[in-house]
Amino acid sequence: MDFTLILFIILAVTAVATAAGLLLSRSAVYAALFLVLNFACVAVFYLILGAPFVAMAQVTVYAGAIMVLFLFVIMLLGVEKLPKGDVLPWQRPLAIVAAAILLAEAGFLLFERARTSSLLALPGAEANTMDSLREMATVLFNQYLLPFEVTSILLLVAMVGAIVLTKREKGEPA
Repeated sequence: MDFTLILFIILAVTAVATAAGLLLSRSAVYAALFLVLNFACVAVFYLILGAPFVAMAQVTVYAGAIMVLFLFVIMLLGVEKLPKGDVLPWQRPLAIVAAAILLAEAGFLLFERARTSSLLALPGAEANTMDSLREMATVLFNQYLLPFEVTSILLLVAMVGAIVLTKREKGEPA
């Protein structure tokens, strides 16, 4: 086992543990801090894969700017502790079915990629073919414009959802 594999295993366990901590935490502040640690693990994954620009963008954009914004909203609204919510009867079965579908899809994609990557790999081929930031930006804003915009809308919806979930009605105690 070489150093890269050991580092990958440690980071993978840390990423899964911080994701579980994020989901299971009753405190919104702790959940946000678990997410920051998860973002840092993903940034180190990018470094291992030889993409230092993407790793730096991961740290500055997600762990830096967006998480500061989330923590600001959490502190501004005063919802450090999440209340016990009413569970609808269909939520848990739907979540189990969605998790099973996602796990099956991830397993299929991993096995399919492992099967086809050996066929497509050329000896001496570089994994990172982006020579400049201009080339990367051109590909990002031409070929991947839709996923880029969907991600920005998803972040906006998450912020509005956090505000709606913590909104108090008039006369309701704090």
